[in-house]
Amino acid sequence: MTSSSSSSSPESSQDASSDTKSPADTGSSANTGSSANTGSSANTGSSANTGSPAATGHRVQIEYCTQCRWLPRAAWLAQELLTTFETELTELALKPGTGGVFVVRVDDEVIWDRREQGFPEPTAVKRLVRDRVAPDKSLGHSER
Repeated sequence: MTSSSSSSSPESSQDASSDTKSPADTGSSANTGSSANTGSSANTGSSANTGSPAATGHRVQIEYCTQCRWLPRAAWLAQELLTTFETELTELALKPGTGGVFVVRVDDEVIWDRREQGFPEPTAVKRLVRDRVAPDKSLGHSER
């Protein structure tokens, strides 16, 4: 029984280690990813890129109508902005709303409102975001 207990113990220890590692890994990976992007990048050669947005704290918010099912449109626009401004933005939030809302904000300033301007083309929003967060950044083929 002691030897059964012993063989159970290592298995239990391994299971416990796996269980302990999984949450730690998951939390650590998520935290490390965030920390690595902030801390590690800041210490690496990217400190100029990471330092600027951290100092200014550029935040984009896309408020979309859940009743209208505009989450896919908001997520697509978010992906476009995150890909284009990966070092300039510190946060991009999707905010559920109602009543036909589709508003894009940069640092709490409305830059696009569907009610006034219709649905935006990603290139138009990219230009507006660029003008506020990285005026010297080239948007490549999007600017033609």
